[in-house]
Amino acid sequence: MTAAAPWLKLSPPETGRTDGPAYLRDTFPYTLPPITWFEPEPVPLDPAPAIWITDTTFRDGQQSRAPYTPEQIAHLYGLLHRLGGPHGMIRQSEFFLYTRKDREAVERCQELGHPFPEITGWIRATPEDYQLVRAAGLRETGILTSISDYHIYKKLGSDRQTVLNSYLQVVDAALADGVIPRCHIEDSTRADAYHVVLPFVQALMERGRQAGIQVKLRFPDTLGAGVPHPNASLPRGIPRLTRLLRREAGVPSEALEFHGQNDLAAIIPNAVCAWLYGASANNGTLLGIGERSGNTPIEALVFWLISLTGELHGMDTTALTEIAAYYRQIGEPVDQRLPVVGENAFVTRAGIHADGMIKDEEIYNPFDSTGLLGVAPGVGITDKSGAAGLLMWMQHHRPAEAAGLAKRDPRLLALLDAVMRAYDDGRVTGLADSEVHALVDAAFTPAVVR
Repeated sequence: MTAAAPWLKLSPPETGRTDGPAYLRDTFPYTLPPITWFEPEPVPLDPAPAIWITDTTFRDGQQSRAPYTPEQIAHLYGLLHRLGGPHGMIRQSEFFLYTRKDREAVERCQELGHPFPEITGWIRATPEDYQLVRAAGLRETGILTSISDYHIYKKLGSDRQTVLNSYLQVVDAALADGVIPRCHIEDSTRADAYHVVLPFVQALMERGRQAGIQVKLRFPDTLGAGVPHPNASLPRGIPRLTRLLRREAGVPSEALEFHGQNDLAAIIPNAVCAWLYGASANNGTLLGIGERSGNTPIEALVFWLISLTGELHGMDTTALTEIAAYYRQIGEPVDQRLPVVGENAFVTRAGIHADGMIKDEEIYNPFDSTGLLGVAPGVGITDKSGAAGLLMWMQHHRPAEAAGLAKRDPRLLALLDAVMRAYDDGRVTGLADSEVHALVDAAFTPAVVR
């Protein structure tokens, strides 16, 4: 790669150390956002043979909202099952196990008898927490194995060898019981890749081989520091980190899972890169609800999975519309501008867009939203909608009057004039459909001749 711009950072940053904590200050100065470094050579494309989605709505997703009730969890779990379809494209869902309500939620979901998403646990790497997995009778559990020196030295107040050995003790206990450990190397995009991450993951793979059980690995981008470019350096480069875990640490694609956070607004490209460079699984939450700026939205992962593979794989994408409606029903705000599930996701307020959609909705609609989501493209009326926007609105809401109607029809122009007068008089909000209905009544009702 040639540096075409003087600001592009091509010199490799500090790579870590063996005699103490490595905070990688060339990359993470803290007084600035993380600095992006690039390598001269890109990571080669290395897609996983098969890809799927996993869910953490009821674990990480509960860390930024009021707790779900067990009934709400069971309902949403049922919708996740429908969304993922019979082939389990939403393969697993993880649950807390700490409180009575947590355990009741697990039991309610188990009673539904769905093969997918498989119910798994999440625990800290302590013998006490592992007893909760035993009590729940789960065949797989996530284990928090924080990997960066920020966590090892600053949070845990310990050192690398002591902390990593303590993690391995819990992994060994799970393997001895025949339980699949899924180790979550928290903060992997701020960790010492070669002196900590690589040897620890290699040790996990070796323990799994000895036990005859495939240990799984989740690599969380805990602070959203990941970079999706194939030339981006470790530890932030998601293509390079995925390749390290896949090809150097020896984690099979089907045992490798990415978990993204959205702090620097790169969550979707990072997740897609994880698939493209070797991880089979992408972990997300419904509506992206999660810690701080949120997790990878499952609805986005669904559509990117379809985009990458060219198939629906039996997924029922209309379940996403029901999921968003259910969240609104239980009082969870759903941003109207969210892609796929927001109320404005397929609504235009621009007259020039409405003009195109009148001729063919495909001009301004990225896919068949009616067929895939049960949501027809719509129009909202503001001072920017123009005659075309009003005509499109009438075609949807007043089809009888709209039949054969042209943009230059005097009645439609009178309707447009009434809308524009409202904004000339100081209105600053969009018109509700009920208001537009009243204006249509006034413009299209013949005057009574006396």
